[in-house]
Formats: sequence, structure tokens, C-alpha cells
Amino acid sequence: MHWIIWLYLAALVVLLVLSPTLARLKASLFTLLLLSLSAWWLIDKLSGDGINSATLYHLRSDMEGAGVADFGSYIAGFLCLMVLSFSPFLLLRVRRLRMPRHGGAVFAGFAALLVACVAASPLYGDVQRLRQQFKPVDYSAVAPEYVMPSAPLANRPNIVWIYGESLERTYLDEAVFPGLMPNIARLAGEGLDLRGIASADGSGWTIAGLVSSMCGVPLTTAQGDENSMGRMGSFLPEAFCLGDYLKQQGYSNHYMGGANGQFAAKTDFLSTHGFDDVRDLAWFQKQDISRKHFSNWGVHDDVLLDRTYDRFIELSRTGQPFMLTTLTMDTHHPAGHLPVACQGTRYRSKHGNIGLLNALKCTDRLISKLVERIRSSEFGDNTLVVLASDHLAMPNDLSDVLETMQRENLLVFLGKDIAPRQLTAAAGTTLDSGATVLQLIDPAVDAIGFGRSLLGTPRSSSASVAALHADGGSRYAPYRAFARSLWLGNDQPRMLRLEDEQVLVGVQKVQPPVLLEYDQDWQLASMYLENTSRKFEEADPRHRLAYVDRCTAFEDGSADGQWCALLVDADKGMRLYRDNQLRRGIAVDAPLQPFAGPRPLVRQSRMISRQPRHTSPGSYMLELYAARRPERAFWVEAVSSKRQVVVAQQWVTPDSEGRIRMPLGVDQEIDDLEIRAWLNHAEQLAVDDYALVPTTPRHPRS
Repeated sequence: MHWIIWLYLAALVVLLVLSPTLARLKASLFTLLLLSLSAWWLIDKLSGDGINSATLYHLRSDMEGAGVADFGSYIAGFLCLMVLSFSPFLLLRVRRLRMPRHGGAVFAGFAALLVACVAASPLYGDVQRLRQQFKPVDYSAVAPEYVMPSAPLANRPNIVWIYGESLERTYLDEAVFPGLMPNIARLAGEGLDLRGIASADGSGWTIAGLVSSMCGVPLTTAQGDENSMGRMGSFLPEAFCLGDYLKQQGYSNHYMGGANGQFAAKTDFLSTHGFDDVRDLAWFQKQDISRKHFSNWGVHDDVLLDRTYDRFIELSRTGQPFMLTTLTMDTHHPAGHLPVACQGTRYRSKHGNIGLLNALKCTDRLISKLVERIRSSEFGDNTLVVLASDHLAMPNDLSDVLETMQRENLLVFLGKDIAPRQLTAAAGTTLDSGATVLQLIDPAVDAIGFGRSLLGTPRSSSASVAALHADGGSRYAPYRAFARSLWLGNDQPRMLRLEDEQVLVGVQKVQPPVLLEYDQDWQLASMYLENTSRKFEEADPRHRLAYVDRCTAFEDGSADGQWCALLVDADKGMRLYRDNQLRRGIAVDAPLQPFAGPRPLVRQSRMISRQPRHTSPGSYMLELYAARRPERAFWVEAVSSKRQVVVAQQWVTPDSEGRIRMPLGVDQEIDDLEIRAWLNHAEQLAVDDYALVPTTPRHPRS
């Protein structure tokens, strides 16, 4: 952080101990500031760019499969900072410097300095940057630039696309890393070596690197909360990507990656866009592979690339054109991994004994081995090999060295008819990689999405040119806005319909609960999938809202447990649609009925049980004790089958001691019984204890 922040923090310490006036409030505010800066420090260590698009994406996507153990030192540092963040309360014991008078002036100075510290902090700067990025932007001027190729390809060679995790071309600099990657450097000299490839905003992490290079669009968090990936039916359904086009041309598309495909929704992206077969960590775990070949992230690269070659031979023998994509893992930040095949690999460097350098040297050997095996095989002449980094390196053990260098992505093409040459791209980014692949196959096809072939000269105006323009991103903003529209479609949806227990919004299927906010021109301003009850109350009162959830969210005392949709608008209009109407489809711009009073409160389900429990058939009494509870009655439910089946439901009012008793009948064995309550976001429920007590049915006397 900048030195001015440290100066502000030191001044805040002085003002904290200078006066006892409102000392606890000052300590609390100071602690909150320190906790926020500590969280920013951890995020910056992980992203290398503070809170950015990647941060928002990963907060909304499935984090399962992340190698959290690799970041143990960062997490330990964050925990230490968290502990230190509570030190202002210890400073309250300092009495020597206290001024009994002028307490009000000291507090005013403390508050002003606290605000100044927040405004000068990187946290505030990141929030402002993201706010600017997500301002509504008219993208109509750039929409005609979006290309969906359809012409038949003149040639249909097989394609093997090898993504090296964080394997930027910067590591090939012999002046800084002599002899680190001699094999890939040699391959670059034998093919088309494209230099100066940057990462546009929205392409700087793994899934974003895949999307930008294959689809020619940046990956963005869309309106509201669209990137809650576990609840989205399909990944960028309106995008037209390389896999989609190649499938139209008779190709089959295949992916092999050692990490968990659910992490960051890689599998969702690939399966949505033309990939027939996705083999990730789950597939490798089913093979006869020793545990020593796995790391915190997944299977090591020696095993992955050997299996990739086997898959290449298998697909080549079918005679059908294919694209085989693989993504390595062992050069992942911060320190990399060494597979069994490279246990003795060491790179002696003036930078010290750094594990990542050993991992890079190993990857150089493993990737080049795969490439040579492909090129020397009987199918090599009919194969285009693409060797690329997925993105520039994240913060790692070499960051201090990389920051002094000219950073660039790796992009090398190898094929029978590709003459060796090096070409420096003018304003080129990974958005252009897929378009370049297509032009190498067929000179007549040179664009996909916003990507433009890097072989064309001079470079025309494009998303890459806009992304690299020194105007703070204003020229690039319409391209990002267009990319956001690909989640739902360009035609703004005014009809909602329930299909397969999901809400169809435009071209996207979403798992409820979902809140849609329409502006005064009937444009979809936001779609929220998280904290929907809070968002409902905080929404712009001039907008019409459509809230879809279980009827329990809207009704008191009696609810049928099915799906309902509540529509409200600025003119005190309201209407509740039920399950059968939702399945037929409802128009969100239909007339509503007037209502009196404030906008109704809605509820959202909250889990009471900590984990699912196995429950045998029988009669039970659910007994809860709530130390804190809402002042009004509320719903309590027992649910199963991943919370979709309501086993029992009751409208309850706790007694004066907070006890709740609810009968529960179980007709068949349940493996995942859970208890949940339906509450407004402002309502508090603290359940200290609960029990499911078997009851014995009474039998009449004979």
C-alpha cells in the first residue's frame, strides 16, 4: 500500500489515544478499516490486481477444486493481520497522552482522517474502478463488429491446443532466465511465434483466458448476480465460440485437464460451446493412477500430457477432424508443483532456489515432449498445434522479477505448412487467438466474436485495439457491455416461464430464487440470485420487480409450497402468479392490481440444520430452541432431496422462552433431511439447539 496510507494509520492511532471521548466507537471504526485493508491485501496477493473482475467472478462461481493449501502462507498472513486489526481496542488502555478537553474536536478530526484514509486506500480505488466498469453502456455501435463465422472451411486439419497454466512468454527471456525453457524456445523458432500478446480486461484468469481466446469476447460478471454459476443453466449461451463453429464444420471437440472442471465453471463453458467430451480431475480419479501423481489442484502434468497424447492418437485414427484442448496445471502460482517425472529437476538461478523455476523447467520438457510426439507421429502432417498461455502469471515467487520486464502471453503455431517466423502483433490480445487459428486453417476466415486474426496488416479497429488504448477503458466499455448481454440474450426478456423447475429468462435458465429488475424503458436493469430479499427492498422504487421463489416466500399462514412470482411496480401495483400460471408463462409488463401501504416484505430460506441427516420412516417431533427470533410468526420446513422436496411445513410462533414444536411424519427413508426457516433479511433467528424426537403413535384401547 502507498506510504500515505501508513501515514494516515499512524495519525489515526494518535487521535485514538488522544481523547477518551467516544473511544470505543473510534476503536470499532478503526478496526473495521483495518479488517477491510487486510481482506484487500489477501485478495491482491491472489489476483495481483486487487479486487477486479476475476475476484467477482470467483466469488459467484463454484470454488470447489481450488488448491487452497497452496496459498497457506497468504492465508496465515491474513489471519495475523486480522488479529492485529483488533489492536485499536488494546490502545484504549493507553492513558498518558489523553486530553480531557477538546474530545469533540479530536473525534471530528479522527472521523475526517478515517474518511480520507478510506478514500486514499486501494480498496476504494478498486470499488470505483468496478463501479465504472459496470455502469450501463450503449453497445449498439460495436454490435455490428461481432462476427459469427458460417462459411465452410477450405481445410479441416486436426487441432491440438495446449494451454500452459500462467506460462507467459516472458519466461523465455534468455537475459533474465538463461536456459530456463530451451525446448519451448526452440519450438517457437520452428513455427509462427507471435509476440506482444497482451491480456485485455476480462481475460486475465484461467476460465477468462479460455473464453477470450476461443470466443473472442471478455468474460464479465453480467447484470446483477448472473455469475452465480451453480444456478445458471448454461454458460454465455448467446456467445458463438470456436467449439461451436468447428462443430458446425464437422469437428468433434475434446478437453483434457488435470484440475476439477467444476472450479470456475470450466466444464459448464465447454459443454455449452461444442465440446463433446470433457475429461477433468473426476475422470483421472477413476483411472488406475497412484495418489503420488496428484497435487492440491489435481493430476500432475506428466500424467495429463501422456494421456493427452494417447487421446490424440485415438481421435486421429477415427478419421474425423477434431480439436483436442489440454490445460496444464503444475506452473500454477504461487510456487508451482513438480510431478514424479521431474523430481530431480532443478534450475540454478541468480534469483535463488525458487520452486516455480523448477516447475517451469519441468513444464518446458513435458510440453515439448508432447509436441514432438505429435509432430513425429503418422498424423503430425495433418495437425495444427497451438501452444499458448492461458493468461499472464498471477502473483508468484517471481513477481518481483516479472514486474521489471515487458510482459507478454505465449502464442506459437506449429504445422506442416507454417513457415518459421516471428511476428510482433500490433495491439494484439488473447481475444484474437481463435481468429488467428481460423485464418491459419482457411485464409478467408479471419474473425470470430470480437477477435481479429493477428496475421492481418494493418490492424483494423477492434476490441483489442480499444482494450489497449490509453483512455482508461472508455473505448473498451461497449465491448464489455456487449459481452454481458450474452448471458441472457440481446432481446430483453419480458416473458417469464418455468421449465424443469428453472425460470427461463431470455435464453438463460436460472434456478430460483431470482429477482429481476426492469427499468422504465422495460430494459432488464439487474438480475439477482443472491440476497434476493434484501435486494428486493433496496431496489429502485421507480422500477418494476419480478421475484420468483417458493410461494412460502410471499404468503403467511397458508402456502402450497409450489413456485410463485410476485410482481410489484412504482405505481403501487402488485400481482402474485402461481405455479400453473408460471408454467404457461407470464408477461412482466402486464397490468397489476393496486395495493395500499408499503411494498410487501418477502422472505428467503435460511438453513437451521448444520448438515443433512439420515432419517428413518416414522413419526417425529421437531423441537427447536431459539435464543433470538423474529417478533412475528414465520415458516419452518423440513426438506430433502437437495432442498427441493418439502417433507413438512408449519407456520410457527415461538413461545415466551423461544421454543418451537413441529410434528413431522416421514413415510420413507431420507438421506438428506434438513431444517430451514423462511425469514426476511432483517429478521434474526439464532437456534441454540434442536432435536428430532421419535414419537409413539397412540392406539385406542380394545
